[in-house]
Amino acid sequence: MSFIEEIKNRARSNKKTIVLPEASDIRTIEAASKALKEEVANIILLGNRDEINKLASTNNLDISKAEIIDPAHSDRYNRYVEEFYKLRKEKGMTLEKAKEFMLDNVYFGMMLVKMNEADGIVSGAIHSTADTLRPALQILKTAPDTKLVSAFFVMVVPNCEYGEKGIFVFGDSGLNENPDAESLSEIAISSANSFEKLTRKQSKVAMLSYSTMGSANSELTEKVVEATRIVKEKSPNLLVDGELQLDAAIIPEVAKSKAPSSKVAGYANTLIFPDLNAGNIGYKLVQRLAKAEAYGPICQGISRPVNDLSRGCSADDILGVIAITCVQAQEI
Repeated sequence: MSFIEEIKNRARSNKKTIVLPEASDIRTIEAASKALKEEVANIILLGNRDEINKLASTNNLDISKAEIIDPAHSDRYNRYVEEFYKLRKEKGMTLEKAKEFMLDNVYFGMMLVKMNEADGIVSGAIHSTADTLRPALQILKTAPDTKLVSAFFVMVVPNCEYGEKGIFVFGDSGLNENPDAESLSEIAISSANSFEKLTRKQSKVAMLSYSTMGSANSELTEKVVEATRIVKEKSPNLLVDGELQLDAAIIPEVAKSKAPSSKVAGYANTLIFPDLNAGNIGYKLVQRLAKAEAYGPICQGISRPVNDLSRGCSADDILGVIAITCVQAQEI
């Protein structure tokens, strides 16, 4: 059974309600239709009811089991305005501004989750990461004991013997531009935890660099070396090593030559990139050249499940993230 089919089965076992605030986009409607047909999740679509239904019917998509909410005409609107105002008044929020914010589908969707009327939200097909995460942090806040919100991709590479039978977590590939060593250590720990929750397999974390175990030395490599030290100090039971080049991290034969004493090298399934340039380029290279499935950016560190999408995503990508969001919600 494939990774995403296993995730869908887990989602079905304890069905959650997921908000999709981008119902003006056909990919979102198609993903909602598939999620409902496959009984992966209950779906709430946000937007104009007539426009959403027209878009669905024109494309022969059945969303009859979805709840459709137009924030401007919802009986929840005034209650959410008041709650949002209370949440943000110390930051200068006024009732008038709160009324404007609650007309925004993403903000309204976050309030659905905040008020326990939905379990998670998936956005980003037509919104930037900032447009998704800003309201998440304003309304839902960070999870307890979280020092850093970060993002990862689940990469599923076909016909691949490396990682966890072709399954990897790539972090941070969606949010933090240039994390320092401390931040990189937090990304590694969070990503390892996310890998284990989603795959139910042990995480093996590689702290990636252009150097392996001191083969080069610079400010760039020293950041990764220091981050690795901090991870081992914080999480002594975590399987982690670095700095490692990508080939040494995932290919056993190369690992024997470059890092023969490492328990991680050659078998890593959780890849931590030194910055967002590397992480973003890395996931897109694997997605496009290896024809891998890429699910994300999946967020970690927010109090409730909030997940971003690449604006180049397909309906099936959205469906996969919906299922992952359901599984995350089951863990809370």
